[in-house]
Amino acid sequence: MSAARDVAYTVIRAVGEDDAYANLLLPRELERARLTTADAALATELTYGTLRRIGTYDAIIEMAASRSTAEIDAAVLDALRLGTHQLLATRVPSHAAVHETVDLVGRVAGRRATGFANAVLRRVSERDEEEWLTRIEDAARSDDERLSVRYAHPVWIIRAFRRALAAEGREDELLELLAADNAAPTVTLAALPGVGEIPEGSERTPYSPIGFRLAGGDPDRIVRGSGGAVRVQDEGSQLAALALTRALPIRAGERWLDLCAAPGGKTAVLAAEAVAHEAHLEANELSASRARLVRQSVAAVPIEVPVSEEDGRTRAGRGVYDRILVDAPCTGLGALRRRPEARWRKAPADVPELTQLQTELLTAAVAALAPGGIVAYVTCSPHLAETAGVVAEVQRHFGAELTQLDAREVLSSVAGDALDLSAPGDGSGRAQLWPHRHGTDAMSIWLLRRS
Repeated sequence: MSAARDVAYTVIRAVGEDDAYANLLLPRELERARLTTADAALATELTYGTLRRIGTYDAIIEMAASRSTAEIDAAVLDALRLGTHQLLATRVPSHAAVHETVDLVGRVAGRRATGFANAVLRRVSERDEEEWLTRIEDAARSDDERLSVRYAHPVWIIRAFRRALAAEGREDELLELLAADNAAPTVTLAALPGVGEIPEGSERTPYSPIGFRLAGGDPDRIVRGSGGAVRVQDEGSQLAALALTRALPIRAGERWLDLCAAPGGKTAVLAAEAVAHEAHLEANELSASRARLVRQSVAAVPIEVPVSEEDGRTRAGRGVYDRILVDAPCTGLGALRRRPEARWRKAPADVPELTQLQTELLTAAVAALAPGGIVAYVTCSPHLAETAGVVAEVQRHFGAELTQLDAREVLSSVAGDALDLSAPGDGSGRAQLWPHRHGTDAMSIWLLRRS
């Protein structure tokens, strides 16, 4: 238990102090600590469980401490968050959770802080989770604040989700969406078409024809053994890449571009599809370190994929590509299941800058399309400003030169099982995937064709 808790604390502290990404750091810390399978699973749950509910735990800690979390030393606060998670959301005995967390505080902040930590955690242990939730909900000033503390989502994200659901006539699904964001996702893998093979005994994913889940065993072992032909990839991400390649029949010799390619999961799917249809794929990524990830991601595919390191707004060119993927930088609100800390990192002030960048990238991509070419505009966010707002602005710019294809119809034709993408209140051709409805990230997919 102690080793698992130490790994979790190391990751949580790095996320708060250094803006580290838990999904990247945790595997390295687990490998370094050489934990047993059971302890590794516990460390993973402690890490993600704590990060996911920071807002809720902070409200509880403030009540138990009778002071603002802003007045608590950051290293001590992270330990209290971890201890609170153990007390309220795990089967760790209360005395063990308190004792080990106090011991941790002593090591990271000195003995003078242990008395304070001990007092706070003992007050937390006096009530169960539901009792604490009721208390902090009673102190909330609005219905949205009550949802915020219960479901551990900032108020602005709750409002953005409500508007996105309402645009589809599904506002009554808000609580289901918030609950789904707080559930640990199952690991989904993809076997690159024509390159990788789905292992025998695996469970096929319901929608993506290249996706599967393991009945048991270590996904990392399968991925390493495949040499990159099999990869961990959300089913929504797989569908986003396939929507571009399967929107219309492919002609041999087509030129494709993945404009914002890192980390390269969708690029790998595009590369495998390019091999099968004798198309040519290029990729671009502004960051040199992230461009290296793209090169690694396509290493298993028997095709040369040139990867440039340029600003996508000037890299695209004019009138030369038949298909372009714009997997745009976004708030990432659609992937809060897998990147729980993202909900506490982003703010409403981030949205205008991102939408400006998204609009410029999509405009450049459309300009780079050959006549009849298609661009897939993809965000891992359902935020209307990042999705409908950006597409509307680009369509105003190009006018009748740019038309929408029905992405819902395309994805339904790709999917193995019936894929319900109905959106009674939305007159666009956008395909919006949802964690609570489809078990995927909340991926927004638009298909635009230059006439």
